[in-house]
Amino acid sequence: MSTRTAPVTSPATPSLMSTLPRGAALTDGLTIARRNLLRILRTPQLVFFATIQPIMFVLLFNYVFGGAIVPGGGDTYIDYLLPGIMVQTVAFGATSTAIGLATDMGTGIIDRFRSLPMARSAVLSGRTCADAVRNLFVVLLMVVVGTVIGFRFHNGALMAVASILLAVLFGFAFSWVFAFIGLKTGDAETAQLAGFAIIFPLVFASSAFVPTATMPGWLQTFANHQPVTETANAIRALSQGAPPGTALAGSLVRSLLWIAAIIAVFAPLAVARYRKG
Repeated sequence: MSTRTAPVTSPATPSLMSTLPRGAALTDGLTIARRNLLRILRTPQLVFFATIQPIMFVLLFNYVFGGAIVPGGGDTYIDYLLPGIMVQTVAFGATSTAIGLATDMGTGIIDRFRSLPMARSAVLSGRTCADAVRNLFVVLLMVVVGTVIGFRFHNGALMAVASILLAVLFGFAFSWVFAFIGLKTGDAETAQLAGFAIIFPLVFASSAFVPTATMPGWLQTFANHQPVTETANAIRALSQGAPPGTALAGSLVRSLLWIAAIIAVFAPLAVARYRKG
């Protein structure tokens, strides 16, 4: 008489993954986020360079270009500059998502995560959320430094908080872009070079540092219709005295649409790439 042996299900098989409770993705994501934040805190040199570089950008751009650039509208250059530096910093900071994931792939920790009964999206959502927390800290530090050298919020505390959160949200969206790049390349150096190749034209061909009206006509077309310009302009509208209705009707809406579109496209791509292995 033959007997049937029930198939053994490994921890990584879809059948077990499908039995995870609905809240597992959130819980697992928070666990991975905590892991990444602890790793940042336990790497003093990483914390140091992550904070000193934005400070250098604020000081150098303000004192090197501040005397030559007149932003218009009665704003001082530091009031014009700091929103652009916020966007630049979180955009460049997003490349660390790609580097971190590529490094984890090289050390084998990603394979270990895949073997565990955890939500597939947790590794990526945890990483991007941890990077968002780091970006929040860096943006707040930049605001402090900018305030010391003359930057001011001119539209009230609520709009000040909204402008900071918009910068962090923009960085969160770009973290998904670089999560996909990090998984796609699988190599930290390649991921860093690929990230810079994307970020440099977006940041420097934008209104982050200078008004786009000073650019050649063909470049203005690109500069005026890309996410860095829209987000930098939205942060200025929120922080420098533009009425909330004006901000909501203009760059803020377009910035939020860019952010939503980036997440909608690259979050599924990154998760699918992670599932593929």
